[in-house]
Amino acid sequence: MKLFFRKLFVLFFVLFISIPIEAQDFQGKAYYMSKTDVDMSNFGRPDMSEDQKKRMAERLKSMFEKTYILSFNKIESIYKVEEQLEAPTAGRGGGFSNIMSGAIDGIKYKNVKSNQFLSEHELFGKLFLIKEDLQKMEWKMTGETKQIGSYTCFKATTIKTWQDFDISSLRRPPNRDENKADENKQSEPVTPKKVEVVAWYTMQVSVNQGPGDFWGLPGLILEVNTDKTTILCTKIVLNPSEKFTIKPPSKGKVVSKEEYVAIATEKYKEMRENFRRGGGGRR
Repeated sequence: MKLFFRKLFVLFFVLFISIPIEAQDFQGKAYYMSKTDVDMSNFGRPDMSEDQKKRMAERLKSMFEKTYILSFNKIESIYKVEEQLEAPTAGRGGGFSNIMSGAIDGIKYKNVKSNQFLSEHELFGKLFLIKEDLQKMEWKMTGETKQIGSYTCFKATTIKTWQDFDISSLRRPPNRDENKADENKQSEPVTPKKVEVVAWYTMQVSVNQGPGDFWGLPGLILEVNTDKTTILCTKIVLNPSEKFTIKPPSKGKVVSKEEYVAIATEKYKEMRENFRRGGGGRR
C-alpha cells in the first residue's frame, strides 16, 4: 500500500513539473501580410504627371505592404519584418522611403508575464528603443466565427487609442495662400485618436499573443482590421524543428512613446522644410 502511494506521489510530481517545462518549450511562428491604405491625393506635387504619380504609388505600396513574422512561446513574442532582398530605392524618394520604413518596420517585443512592451525604430539613421508597459486591451466577444485556413476563429472588438507621428506632414507642400494656415496646423500637438479594432483569434493555438502590439485574447490572433490597416496570418508553424531564442531588443536610445512621437514629428517638419528650400515644389 505504501508503495502504491509512493508511486502515485511520484506520478503527480512528474506531471506537476512537466507542465511548466512543456509550456516553456512550446514555440511557434506565424507569418502575416500587412496592408495599409494611403490617401494618395495628399502626396506629391500638384503638377506631377500621371507617370510620376504611378511611380510614387508603387513606392508607397512596397512600403505599406509587408510580410511579418511573429515568433512566440507561451510568454514572449517578437514581431518583425521578414528579411527579403530588395532593390535599392533610386531617385529622390530614398529619404522618404527610409524614414517611413524605419517608423513602420521596427521590431516589437511583448512579454505577457512581466507586462513589458519594447519596440525598435530607426529614424534618419538613429536607433530608438521605446519602452512602455503592455497596454491592457478591453476586448468584447461577439460570438461570430469564421475559418482562416484550417483554423476556426472567433471575432472580438475593442477601441484602441492610437498615437503616432503625423504622416500628413509629408503631404504635398501648400501654395502661398495655404501656407499660413498650414503652419498653424502643423504647430498643433499630435492628438491621439480612437480607432475601432476588429480581431479574429483561434483557441487552437492557446497563446494570448498577436501581431504588432495586439494581444490579450484566449488564443493566437490571426487577423486584425483597423480603419486603414489589415493584417492577415498566412501560415503557422508550431514547434518548428529548428528551435529559436526570443531576446528582448536592447539597442538604441531609450525613450517613451510620447518622446518618440515628438522627435519623429519634428524630423518630418525638418524634412518638409528642406524639401521646400530645395525647390521640391517645382519641376
